[in-house]
Amino acid sequence: MLCADTPEWENDLPEPGWWFEAGPQRTAVPYSFLIGPDGSFGIAMDSWVPLHARIEGWVESLALAQSAEHIAETVTKLSGDAVTALDLSGMRPVPGTAGIVDTWWHGAGSLIAICNGEAKLFGRPDYRVARVYSGNIDMEWL
Repeated sequence: MLCADTPEWENDLPEPGWWFEAGPQRTAVPYSFLIGPDGSFGIAMDSWVPLHARIEGWVESLALAQSAEHIAETVTKLSGDAVTALDLSGMRPVPGTAGIVDTWWHGAGSLIAICNGEAKLFGRPDYRVARVYSGNIDMEWL
């Protein structure tokens, strides 16, 4: 749920301007989900990390995760150095997600979501997470 009724002017973030909170928090995290002045979606605490270039990219990412979870035969979660070791050769980015820091990749029979937002926000590479969805992935529904 987006709630654009509480815009706040921010001077402390890299891009001063009007920022909108992207709905109520659903979990206890030390950062906020925000929509930036340029329409990007991301997370912020003392700094701003844009996850997707557009709000629609964030929504597409959520929808893709929901669908992939139900369709894939196997879902493997990787973190830290294992994410860095992922071989993305032969994979293509999923353009609809408009990924900046969080990205989606697809290839023959697999789909990969790589989440770098928290790792970048906290300066902790070990916070990187990837989900590899494999088997039964038909590129026609991307």
